[in-house]
Amino acid sequence: MNSALWQPDNTRIDNANLTKFTRLINQKYRLDLTDYTSLYQWSIDNPETFWSEMWDFGDIRSEKKGTEVLQDADKMPGARWFPDSKLNYAENLLKFRDDRTALVFRGEKDQREAISYKELYNRVAQLASALKKTGVQKGDRVAGFVPNCNETVIAMLATASLGAVWSSCSPDFGINGVLDRFGQIKPKVLFTTDGYYYSKKTLNNLERVEGILEQLPEIETVVVIPFTAPQPDISAIRGGILLQDFTDTSATEITFEQVNFDHPLYIMYSSGTTGVPKCIVHSVGGTLIQHLKEHILQTDVNRDDVLFYYTTCGWMMWNWLISGLATGCTIVLYDGSPFHPRPAILWNIAEEEKISIFGTSAKYIAALEKVGVKPRETHNLENLKAVLSTGSPLSHESFEYVYRDIKQDLCLSSISGGTDIISCFALGCPTRPVYAGELQCRGLGMAVDIFDDDGKPVRGDKGELVCTHPFPSMPIGFWNDDGAKYHNAYFDSFDNIWAHGDYAEITEHDGLIIHGRSDAVLNPGGVRIGTAEIYRQVEKVDQVMESLCIGQQWKDDVRVILFIRMKEGFELTPEVEKEIRDTIRANTTPRHVPAKVISVTDIPRTISGKIVELAVRNVIHNRPVKNTDALANPEALELYKDLPQLQED
Repeated sequence: MNSALWQPDNTRIDNANLTKFTRLINQKYRLDLTDYTSLYQWSIDNPETFWSEMWDFGDIRSEKKGTEVLQDADKMPGARWFPDSKLNYAENLLKFRDDRTALVFRGEKDQREAISYKELYNRVAQLASALKKTGVQKGDRVAGFVPNCNETVIAMLATASLGAVWSSCSPDFGINGVLDRFGQIKPKVLFTTDGYYYSKKTLNNLERVEGILEQLPEIETVVVIPFTAPQPDISAIRGGILLQDFTDTSATEITFEQVNFDHPLYIMYSSGTTGVPKCIVHSVGGTLIQHLKEHILQTDVNRDDVLFYYTTCGWMMWNWLISGLATGCTIVLYDGSPFHPRPAILWNIAEEEKISIFGTSAKYIAALEKVGVKPRETHNLENLKAVLSTGSPLSHESFEYVYRDIKQDLCLSSISGGTDIISCFALGCPTRPVYAGELQCRGLGMAVDIFDDDGKPVRGDKGELVCTHPFPSMPIGFWNDDGAKYHNAYFDSFDNIWAHGDYAEITEHDGLIIHGRSDAVLNPGGVRIGTAEIYRQVEKVDQVMESLCIGQQWKDDVRVILFIRMKEGFELTPEVEKEIRDTIRANTTPRHVPAKVISVTDIPRTISGKIVELAVRNVIHNRPVKNTDALANPEALELYKDLPQLQED
């Protein structure tokens, strides 16, 4: 814990955007901010000055910035940022119009398409004109049921250029999952593809689109992007038109609709595992300025960088990734399985496209190690300067794996936030060392703290991750909500304080450790245990592929139940079970040791890849799981029903 895995050298620190920003602040305000800790403290003590300077440093293009930065700063929710400003999100992502590469699409079947910033602008102009002619106006919703390809980015930018609102689901959602989301927001136009590829399979989209259209009469136009066939048959699609027939090829310029800072840009969705997903509305200005801060200062993105994140269009990291266009860097998109047709496919792309910032999930990094992939030995990664990980806590072992088997000299940033804020509370810092198991820092301008149950800040102990002051990327609210659901989601625990639902602690290095979701915290004998503490130990056992841990109500207490999915070719023998228990006991406490260790063949996950502890907890307690459409593999829940081991002492 106390020995850094990586330390940036002086050249890297001196050249970092973060260092340049700090120098600017010191010079302009006659300060002596010497490190990230002092800059962070200044940013939360002076939020109006910080965010105003970030606006300028991020080169935000606008019709008007306005002089007032923050209105009603004491209200959360209720604060308003840059209330007099007028701007357009797409204009800021299209401010570069040269021949540099803007987007590179790579597909599982070796597809590749690169387009320049100039070509991107032209293609957005043509699609924006077509949408306008179709009747799309400011505030209308445009939806995408789409893979992660160039056309999806172009459709989103065209939508945003008009001041309309974009919302997307990845094509692996079932009909009910799409209806649970788009049925609430009632889009006017739907973008889709004829199909997509995943894990060596070609899957049809249009059959599901027909089912969706039957129940969403508000959709007037369906723009079909040819993806698996050059000329797909769309005769059965109501209002269907092929992209090439829809596009207005005569258009050459974009009139960017100038909107308020808090005008809706995106509608995102909660996972929906406990009911119909919440429709979380994010603003134009809040999304833009927050992402610029996270890209430029916390990730050190420059024009020469090649930025990649393994994501689908149903995860907020897609929205985060695309905002990288505002820095003028090159964005790499990938659609398909990260392990097919070969386990190292993403590293092949990293080498071929000279990726400098590689983003993925903690689950992917753990899986790479389990199957023995060692990119350091097989790939030229000389351009790689940073690896980002999110989705769940990154274990100590995964930190060590990255530096041992991927590359020694890079900034490994485990980051954490969520769909709720379309950004992060904890981020990377290119000027700070990396410690195993720790997220490097709290994000600039984000007044993040850890509270005990009484709402008091704690250090050296675990508690609720909160944000005590407003920040620009707070949601505008939930769609079709009078404010009650929004308040209950984040402000019910502590008055005027954002409670994020993570169980965490601030470390001696001023970093963060996330111990899991608060609602999944185990409580045997009244002692709170984060599930990530147990997962970290289980991952050390070579024969285990992955695990899921829940608390079972038992004899007026809670006992810890650990479900194990073994690697192919291995079984949960008494010897392996003893190794699991001994590893947990030796590295944590006796209370962490599970009462039961049970082998299962699958672990249920959301479509974005997160394990669903609450759904399994409901199943073993014979409670209903309200929305299995939110799961990638809902059939896995059957494995947890009526287990005889859970009826025994």
